[in-house]
Amino acid sequence: MCPAERNDGATVDRISALLSAYRPGDGGLGVSELARRTALPKSTVHRLAGHLVAAGLLERSGTDLRLGLRLFEIGQLATGHRDLVDAARPVLADLRSATRNTVHLARLEGTEVVYFEVLPGPDAPDLPSRVGGRMPAHATGVGKAILAFSDDAVVDGVIATGLPRLSTRTITSPAILRRQLQRVRDEGVAYEREESGNGTVCVACPILDSDGAPVAAISVAGWSNRMRPERVGPAVRAAALILSRVSTTSARSVDSPHPHSEHSLNRQIPSKQSTPGRR
Repeated sequence: MCPAERNDGATVDRISALLSAYRPGDGGLGVSELARRTALPKSTVHRLAGHLVAAGLLERSGTDLRLGLRLFEIGQLATGHRDLVDAARPVLADLRSATRNTVHLARLEGTEVVYFEVLPGPDAPDLPSRVGGRMPAHATGVGKAILAFSDDAVVDGVIATGLPRLSTRTITSPAILRRQLQRVRDEGVAYEREESGNGTVCVACPILDSDGAPVAAISVAGWSNRMRPERVGPAVRAAALILSRVSTTSARSVDSPHPHSEHSLNRQIPSKQSTPGRR
């Protein structure tokens, strides 16, 4: 690689770090804070910020910098992701209505899952998941659902980078994780029991393409003392099968009447879940 290519790569890495430094709830950030979060020199942050402001990727708010509208516009051009969300949205809405818990759509990126849609349920707790947010794949239902049907190299990569603990019940043993993934492959359903946070459980299923490779995953999450994952599992699996079929057919299917009505998903739940007092 020539020096110019190395310099280009370094510049891209720094810009990526700068834009990725923003977190949920952040408004404007000063140069000093951005330098602290990115471990870049203030002079570098100041110089790059000037270019990003000129490009509309950052905006000035007094002495602070905030993410620019241009980033949103570019994000809307990610048609592959948007098409998936558009196809899934009515299915997810029906699933939320049927279960009254929070429904997720997520994809794997590296060792983490990225949430593309989150529909909070009326009976569910506040969860750390958010649209555009990330969580370690091994500690989430959607992550395990995707990993179970991924190539061995993908699972090996997740394990090689470490299995960070998010709660007292997070799986940090590679052997236990591999056994769980084998069970998910056998059953087609992944369970997460207080592994991403105390007091919550989750059931997830993969969305597979025509070759059986995972495109994404959907999940339902709720209180551990209110939601019974085994009862919700059939509804989640039915929704995932619908989306797996949609992913292999024409996008016109998205606009046609859906056979997966709320009634049909409700029938996948054996009985109404108990609803003890919210903690």
